[in-house]
Amino acid sequence: MIEVDADGVVEFTQALVRVPSTNDPARGRCEQPAADLVEARMRDWGWNPVVYEAAPGRPNVVAVVEGGGGPGPTLMFEGHTDVVTEGDLSTWTVDPFGGEIRDGKLWGRGSADMKSGLAATLYATRALQLAGTFPGRIKVCALADEEGLMLGAHHFVSSGLAADVDGAIVAEPEAGEICAVAKGALRLRVDLHGRMAHGAMPQHGRNPIAAAGALLVGLRSLQEDLQRSHPAHEHLGEVYVTPTVLRAGSEEQVNVIPAVASVFVDVRTVPGADHKEIADRVAALASGDGISAEVSVLVDRPPVDVPRTDPVVAALAAAHRAVTGQEPVYGGVPGTTDGTVLTHWGGVPSVVYGPGGKWIAHQADEFVEVAEIVQCTRVFAEAARRFLNGDH
Repeated sequence: MIEVDADGVVEFTQALVRVPSTNDPARGRCEQPAADLVEARMRDWGWNPVVYEAAPGRPNVVAVVEGGGGPGPTLMFEGHTDVVTEGDLSTWTVDPFGGEIRDGKLWGRGSADMKSGLAATLYATRALQLAGTFPGRIKVCALADEEGLMLGAHHFVSSGLAADVDGAIVAEPEAGEICAVAKGALRLRVDLHGRMAHGAMPQHGRNPIAAAGALLVGLRSLQEDLQRSHPAHEHLGEVYVTPTVLRAGSEEQVNVIPAVASVFVDVRTVPGADHKEIADRVAALASGDGISAEVSVLVDRPPVDVPRTDPVVAALAAAHRAVTGQEPVYGGVPGTTDGTVLTHWGGVPSVVYGPGGKWIAHQADEFVEVAEIVQCTRVFAEAARRFLNGDH
């Protein structure tokens, strides 16, 4: 088994957690300090990372580690440096940016999602490098803005950096599950345009709020229809069509029929569902009775469905089996990750696997088991060895 620096990967996770790398310019926070830590550690090892600015103050850090063993595939390890806000401090029983280790757990915002996974990718690559030559190369990538619009992943793909990647392991917290499938996300804004009028004379207007009510009823029927057309996925569950925001009128003018009402819709899909078709059906539901509708696609992230036989998935499964002595458990990502962008826009087969509980992300008192960080580092190192050597 490849030897890994167990103490080093835990200490580096602590250092990353102690950096409040939320995207919060008002409080002077961004990913830059976390990216600086990653870059510095890479340089400590003699790597030559390149920093790409995905957006101002939001860098991607990418290092290519050549194996020295001749031609071979390119494996990408991916993690993100941003974390969500800590929220209400009164709900925490630990310092959210303290990186405290207690009861075998490392506590703090981003400990699971996903600074432990990011640290594990670095230390796994370093362990494989120190173990000797290997064919091909590893791209170790710390990207920005996964928690927002995934600007880092999109910049990585649009810059051509994914073109030579044969497989990617995304180190999000999945509690030991191998997740080669991920739910799709389609977010829509529907603006319903009516005609403003006095509430005492509604016959002179066209009420977009009434149209919004009809749309909400239609969305429920659309969800039921999609669930019939696309049965529940074994790992991802059902298709959901969820209205999340309704905006119209003003409480200061309750006697006025507004000109516009807006409905925001969050659609979660499984493989086989067509996002354009869904958006078109929402547009059809929104139009009628003299109301015109404008549908804007805010986010379009198709579902991911990478076969278990793909080399990157197979190598990871074999590594999990070798390191843990247990058969791998396959699961699905309930949301989307940077892997969604890498697969659909970069053409890179991706699989998600990393330390930390599947449901602990974004919660108060976030934590990761220390032993899980070390174990995952070992799995990553072994997965890289197997993938690059074609042993899967």
